[in-house]
Amino acid sequence: MNKFIGYRCSICATEYLPGQVTYTCPADGGNLDVIPDYETIKKKFRSEDITSRRAASLWRYLPLLPVSDPPGDLTPLHAAGWTPIFALPRLATKLGLKHLWLKDESRNPTASFKDRASAVVVTRAHEIKAEVVVTASTGNAGAALAGMSAAVGQKAIIFAPKSAPQAKVAQLLVFGAKVILVDGTYDDAFDLTTKAADEFGWYCRNTGYNPFTLEGKKTAAFEIWEWWLGAHRDWHKKDSPLNNHSPLVIFVSVGDGNIISGIHKGFKDLFTLGWISNMPRIIGVQAEGSAAIANAFRANTEAITPVSAATLADSISVDLPRDGVRAVRAVKETDGTYITVSDAEIIQAIAELGKMGIFAEPAGATAYAGLVRAAGLGVVRSDDPILVINTGSGLKDVRAAMQAVQPAPIIEPTLAAVKKIL
Repeated sequence: MNKFIGYRCSICATEYLPGQVTYTCPADGGNLDVIPDYETIKKKFRSEDITSRRAASLWRYLPLLPVSDPPGDLTPLHAAGWTPIFALPRLATKLGLKHLWLKDESRNPTASFKDRASAVVVTRAHEIKAEVVVTASTGNAGAALAGMSAAVGQKAIIFAPKSAPQAKVAQLLVFGAKVILVDGTYDDAFDLTTKAADEFGWYCRNTGYNPFTLEGKKTAAFEIWEWWLGAHRDWHKKDSPLNNHSPLVIFVSVGDGNIISGIHKGFKDLFTLGWISNMPRIIGVQAEGSAAIANAFRANTEAITPVSAATLADSISVDLPRDGVRAVRAVKETDGTYITVSDAEIIQAIAELGKMGIFAEPAGATAYAGLVRAAGLGVVRSDDPILVINTGSGLKDVRAAMQAVQPAPIIEPTLAAVKKIL
């Protein structure tokens, strides 16, 4: 079976055969969408053929992905995806909601959502026999690429801004990647990476540049779909009481726009295959200090104007989002919206999720901070089923996490000292 039939430019809609292009549209630089072979998939598979699979990873969706079997066997690359979804009834009650869940992407092998994209890109690199894979990253994408590459012996080079959190830089180094810190922003590292890839013939993983990153990230949508089917097995029946229920609302933190675009692509694939009859409502959340995509959405335009990003949520701190157009469309086409939140609200969200047993990094907590604000503004209703995505572990940025809590007291090792602080 052909794994995909080509690419389509998200700007001009020009289509290309698989071997004609590698990264972006030659005509206008637009991001490319991989076009699955929908007709062949429909002939060979039913939804039950996918949901009955046993693989507890994103590879259970291999028939819907544009790559063949991943390299190696029983490596961390094979463990990416299939992250848990937890109910948060206490937070739901606090916000005046009836149904609230969180999908915890910190359970991925390198502790972030970015493992999904890197697992697929590394598999693609293996298929095309790329000697080196390179990416720009504030930390998570690089850690994911370094970890997935290490698992199968793939050479990886990471360009990261020197301001990247030390915990993330440590991951890159421990996984054995070649790490180059750039005296500049993420956007500077991004541009340098594409130039280096072109100069040295490396395969570039950059988010919002390599079309296969979106294909990895869309697997989160497949997991949400499968979870929703399992939780509401009769939701699609004509006589089901859920037939008149509000659609699922998904809150996603947004930086360069690739995660929200990937989730949207996943649901569009399911819709095209006829496996869902309607789309969930997708709400993007950006930090106020890095809100280029939210600004474009509010101005009712797809033209993304760069900002001078300034937020403690480093994973979503981006001057010029590289997947902004598709990120705007992800909410427009699903009757969603964009919410912006302050760094103070993000810190508070870290603390609130922590009390539920969820340790989120700032970018991961941003989605929940957006829900808090959305609930206060009436953007969501009390009976809406709501899913928040935590995109990364709080261990990625301990310094930010410490801002969300009171420091632990230091006492003398006596029972009297314990009684004094209780």
